Amino acid sequence: MNKTVNINLANTLFHIDDEAYSRLRRYLESIKRSFSGTAGSDEIIADIEARVAELFLEKMENDRQVITQKEVDAVINIMGQPEDYMVDEDIFEDEPRKSQTHTTTRKTKKLYRDMDQKYIGGVCSGLEYYLGFDALWIRIIFILLAVFTGFGLVAYILLWILVPEAATTSQKLDMTGEPINISNIERKVKEGFDDVADKVKNVDYDKVGNKVKSSSKTFFDTIGDIIMFLFKIFGKFIGILLIIIGASTLIGLFVGAFTLGIFDAIHLPGVDFYEIVNTTGAPVWVVSILLFFAVGIPFFFLLYLGLKILVNNLKSIGNIAKFSLLGLWLISIGTLFALGVRQAAEFANVGSVNIKDQVLVENPTDTLFIKMKDSELDYGMEDVHFGRMTFTYDENDNRILVSDDVDIKIRKSDDSSIKINVRKDSHGNTTLAARERAKQINYEYELFENEIILDEFLTTATSNKARNQEVTTTIYVPKGKVLQFAESARGYIGRGVKNDQDYYRSGIVGYIWMMGENGELECQNCPEKLDIDEDEDDDEGKIIIDENGIDINIQDRDDAFKMKIDENGIEIKAGEKNDN
Repeated sequence: MNKTVNINLANTLFHIDDEAYSRLRRYLESIKRSFSGTAGSDEIIADIEARVAELFLEKMENDRQVITQKEVDAVINIMGQPEDYMVDEDIFEDEPRKSQTHTTTRKTKKLYRDMDQKYIGGVCSGLEYYLGFDALWIRIIFILLAVFTGFGLVAYILLWILVPEAATTSQKLDMTGEPINISNIERKVKEGFDDVADKVKNVDYDKVGNKVKSSSKTFFDTIGDIIMFLFKIFGKFIGILLIIIGASTLIGLFVGAFTLGIFDAIHLPGVDFYEIVNTTGAPVWVVSILLFFAVGIPFFFLLYLGLKILVNNLKSIGNIAKFSLLGLWLISIGTLFALGVRQAAEFANVGSVNIKDQVLVENPTDTLFIKMKDSELDYGMEDVHFGRMTFTYDENDNRILVSDDVDIKIRKSDDSSIKINVRKDSHGNTTLAARERAKQINYEYELFENEIILDEFLTTATSNKARNQEVTTTIYVPKGKVLQFAESARGYIGRGVKNDQDYYRSGIVGYIWMMGENGELECQNCPEKLDIDEDEDDDEGKIIIDENGIDINIQDRDDAFKMKIDENGIEIKAGEKNDN
């Protein structure tokens, strides 16, 4: 068991065990002895300590990690021992310094603003190190882009705002791509002292005295500070916005998942409909938790990002927590995807059953009336729907599923009988399962010699669940039989009911029709068509305006235009004329 101590290294607090602390203390003391009496020794030692702190932070996985002798040895290996380098002043001035026993490799450059060679913000001089081009040419490119396109000015300002300045010795070495070790830190600091000494020797004191002002900031420095201030204000605003979005979403998810999904504390309309639609077998509380993690974790990180923007010294939640949340999010997304695939498979197959019936026609001239039966299920229907299906109650107050997905089709009979075929359709994960579910559909009709009464709705037990159940009633009418749709049938007539008036669906309601030779209904009392001859050719056209709406069909040589406006909406077709 090792004792741990707390140390403050470059204004950063670290937890370090006793043996590692002794090793680090001896190392730093040896560095201080090596540079004692050297010009700029305090700044050299401060930069070395700052670099050591940076290396410790890179190797730590969280704020509470204890630094051991392993981390200390790794840092010493990077920085090198003071005795590994030649520290003779004459050697430093005469030629580049060479390592005697410690070899280093050149590291990758990082982009910084060079404040030592700056004209405005140090962007171009920083790019000189990063790109390897002379700063003069980079400045000329920015000026040309600014003059001719305006992009140069925008790009420069963005780089000024986003790229940090090389303020410390470590950052300056990072900028040039040199390894940050004792030797290079010492050399960089001494170069700075030599530059200051040269400037002091060559300065014109009288001229400097006349130019010195109370403020050391240049005009561009002031502009930069203003831009940075505005950028910080905008950043704070973004942080507040992210916090509001993240927090409100998490609160909403928490309320929805835990009060409605898990505990069912509040019974809202439609919540119980989940059991009717769900095919996966997953309880609603499981799906609620999965949705909470799948949606909530990204918004939690959004909230955390907003806090990081607003609070500069906000502690990290740690890599363990981050990777745990990421894993939980991936598991939730994967599970929801699997449930979604299973849910979709339940609608992959269609099964049908047919009910056939017929009645002999004794008097073909009598009119056949087709009407819908007034259902007693009208009352109590709920507003929550899955497609066209919803809940209602039967006469015994048993909850059932009801749908108005009922269509009527008219076809020509092959004999003198009126025939009816009721096809019930449903979906399932297999065709056999879909057929079994279709058999459970309840749909009634009454068939008389001259009257057919159909149910307005289909019903089924809630145990059959909502699987796009529908009913299609096909009525086969013999040739010459007259028929008429009652007003109650409006909205139930399916697609493809052929008629010689080209009426669309419910447009045939209210007129008397007779089954023609080719299976097309022939109108007996429709308004006369208005023919329009556009030229000497045999082009045809019609415009019909009556209580059913507007029907326009105009043909001009090779072009055709059709438009119908009725209770079903607007249908427009335009294109080449079909001579067939």
